[in-house]
Amino acid sequence: MAKPRKTASRTPASPVDVADSYAVRLMQHLVVPTFVIDPRRRVVIWNRACERLTGVAASEVIGTTKHWQAFYETKRPCLADLVALDRPEQLPEFYSEYAARGHNGLGFSAENWCVMPKLGSQLYLAIDAGPIHDEAGHLIAVVETLRDLTDQKRAESALKELATKDGLTGLSNRRSFDQMLQAEWARAQRTQKPMALLFVDVDHFKQFNDRHGHQSGDECLRAVAAVVSRHAVRPLDLASRYGGEEFALILPDMDCDAACAIADEIRRAVMALAIVHGAEGAGDHVTLSVGVASRLPGEADASPDRLLGLADEALYAAKRLGRNRVICAERLLAEFAGLGRDSEPVPGRLGRKSA
Repeated sequence: MAKPRKTASRTPASPVDVADSYAVRLMQHLVVPTFVIDPRRRVVIWNRACERLTGVAASEVIGTTKHWQAFYETKRPCLADLVALDRPEQLPEFYSEYAARGHNGLGFSAENWCVMPKLGSQLYLAIDAGPIHDEAGHLIAVVETLRDLTDQKRAESALKELATKDGLTGLSNRRSFDQMLQAEWARAQRTQKPMALLFVDVDHFKQFNDRHGHQSGDECLRAVAAVVSRHAVRPLDLASRYGGEEFALILPDMDCDAACAIADEIRRAVMALAIVHGAEGAGDHVTLSVGVASRLPGEADASPDRLLGLADEALYAAKRLGRNRVICAERLLAEFAGLGRDSEPVPGRLGRKSA
């Protein structure tokens, strides 16, 4: 008679094992992209949502320290690495927006653009990384979660651009000009380098509108704006629509002679467009008058008001002297003296009308 087969006895799983298994399964199926690294910064969990977000399969990174390759083209720490290393002081080096939620216990939060090599497109990610400690307080893992904020960031950037751009020409608007002027003036005070300003005005623009219509006037302004913009070539140069048919160009670290050369290039480039004018009192084509000023901030120059005033006076003089010319504020009196007008006052912006 056959003896009954003995069944292998199973050791009941401990509550800790069950809890660990449940936690891993839960993390794997979270809708939030999540990965976990151990104290040696090797990936131990890379959930399905993280695979979908990055395009990187778990099999490519589990057991390795190559998780950075999912987000960046060159090697650098991820937020979880900085938590594992307890290096909050490195947050500003790697992230544009960040917060350390506490020393060695609560983790870090950050935001930045990631290049996402596998996807071939950039994503703006909000990142949270927090440590997990055992009962003795030793680090056993770091959990990093990710949120895709790309659409929100792009919408925010678009709104910000709308707030700083002129709707007709695409140049910076007056508000943006005022902010940049103040910032660059403060920098010029620190560096003790000159700062130049150009005021560019379309000659006889009212007559142009009257003769050709406002739609043609808008097209003319856009064409002039494109020329002015092409001469804002350095990172801190700023071309803006100052108002109506008047444009302004901020040129940091530049003296009057160099600024005058740029102003004349702009004037000649607009003449080369050969935009037909022909209104009574105007020439055959659209021309520009340009006022130029450059100033090295002195101790009493708390604001750029004097620079504005000088450029304004130079523009007014260019109008009075026959238009279609560049006048530098430093040579203003000499220009008037040459025509026997040095005794005439040169009013500021409130004392003239653009024409």
